[in-house]
Amino acid sequence: QVHLMESGGGSVQPGGSLRLSCVASGASIIMGWFRQAPGKEREGVASIISDDNTTYYSDSVKGRFTISRDNAKNTVYLQMNSLKPEDTAMYYCAAAIGIGWAGGLNRRSYNHWGQGTQVTVSS
Repeated sequence: QVHLMESGGGSVQPGGSLRLSCVASGASIIMGWFRQAPGKEREGVASIISDDNTTYYSDSVKGRFTISRDNAKNTVYLQMNSLKPEDTAMYYCAAAIGIGWAGGLNRRSYNHWGQGTQVTVSS
């Protein structure tokens, strides 16, 4: 069992930036970030594969968000720039360990989840 702990959420004005961090208690080749706004389904935001640093981004965040990882620290980051009110959501870290691959932004590819950190973008 791998435990994931997110941090870095908060409130920011439109156009601002935040950096989310997720520390895992064990190693995982594939890690990702998802978000869920009230009344909406959880959606994939970004993911990264440690073997070759392949990254995946949703169209809604491409060019504004950057995912990275520090394998030595079992930590994945999500740098969020040019934030918009529609980015407001609970952000969840996810890890895939011993589960079938359904795509980098597909929830079915992940079997370990953090508790989430809230991001609010408002003026």
